[in-house]
Amino acid sequence: MEGVAINEITDKADVGFGSFYNHFESKEAIYAVLIDTFFEEFADTLEESTANLEDPAEIIAVSIRHTMRRASDDPVWGRFLLREGLSEHALDRGLGRRLLRDIQNGVASGRFGAADITMCFLAVGGMVLTAIAAQLALLGHADAQAKALFAAGEHLGPIDQRTSAMCLQLLGLKQKEAMAISIGVFEGT
Repeated sequence: MEGVAINEITDKADVGFGSFYNHFESKEAIYAVLIDTFFEEFADTLEESTANLEDPAEIIAVSIRHTMRRASDDPVWGRFLLREGLSEHALDRGLGRRLLRDIQNGVASGRFGAADITMCFLAVGGMVLTAIAAQLALLGHADAQAKALFAAGEHLGPIDQRTSAMCLQLLGLKQKEAMAISIGVFEGT
């Protein structure tokens, strides 16, 4: 957002400069709409992919793995998620709001044994964002030490699967069950 001027936006959209202010009060306002639309659409995709699931653990596992795979397949999207996932609005936007809801549902149903829902939300969200950052670094120009660190755990499975399993453990599932869910929900077993 910092690197683009309003006239560049209007030129690209093929509208007059004055028309911009008929719809948005500032560049920040159009950016906020873009963020909401961008992540709400992806959150809707996650909702569709988990619509037939009842187990909160499966819902979270599928959501984490799809999010991480999307970030890996589209690194620009992944970097955008990293930037906005740590913003002050992360709690009340699509992905954050839905993760919090899914954790609350899991606690309410007794599936998760988390005593502090807020800290679990922050820990799961932070773990996913950090794993995405690592994943993107490995796709880019990570140094040999970073690549060796991740290569050491590859025998345990892909990073999205391991992240999902670790998040489920954080929410109170045993390691074996968390890994089985993380593998099973995505592989269709």
